[in-house]
Amino acid sequence: MEGGAYGAGKAGGAFDPHTLVRQPHTILRVVSWVFSIVVFGSIVNEGYLNTPSEGEEFCIYNRNPNACSYGVAVGVLAFLTCLLYLALDVYFPQISSVKDRKKAVLSDVGVSAFWAFLWFVGFCYLANQWQVSKPKDNPLNEGTDAARAAIAFSFFSIFTWAGQAVLAFQRYQIGADSALFSQCPPAPIIWEALGTSTKTP
Repeated sequence: MEGGAYGAGKAGGAFDPHTLVRQPHTILRVVSWVFSIVVFGSIVNEGYLNTPSEGEEFCIYNRNPNACSYGVAVGVLAFLTCLLYLALDVYFPQISSVKDRKKAVLSDVGVSAFWAFLWFVGFCYLANQWQVSKPKDNPLNEGTDAARAAIAFSFFSIFTWAGQAVLAFQRYQIGADSALFSQCPPAPIIWEALGTSTKTP
């Protein structure tokens, strides 16, 4: 087992919270976690309107319930995903198997890239529905700040999740190089083998 494979210290070492919070991917996870709260919190709290003439609430984004549902769903699931991978960051140094570390890092690459894509779709969807919303549906401009905040933080989330994917891929490359190096025989053994092969019988 290569102790420092895939961007972490030797397995079994003491947990160091100061090292954890200084890691770029951990910082991006926390930022993404906060952004997800802003998105689904804004929509849940102020994303639904009603008028005196209507008994039912409707979505602030062009009266499209799918737009609000998508924003809330992506926000909540991203919130849970951040918590899951923050827990993995804490547990990662305790993983003793290089193969298990490799799987964890590869899952981080795939999941982060996937969420960057979902946030891109969400940003485009919410922005489009907001643009075509009719002023008559909200004459008092209720919840407009929250609606814009959800769109803005959806946009910011694209880059935080893409950044996580890039950092995870860099960790994968570091781990792959470490694993390759660990499989090579030490230099003295190589020179000894070369010297033996050149001797005449």
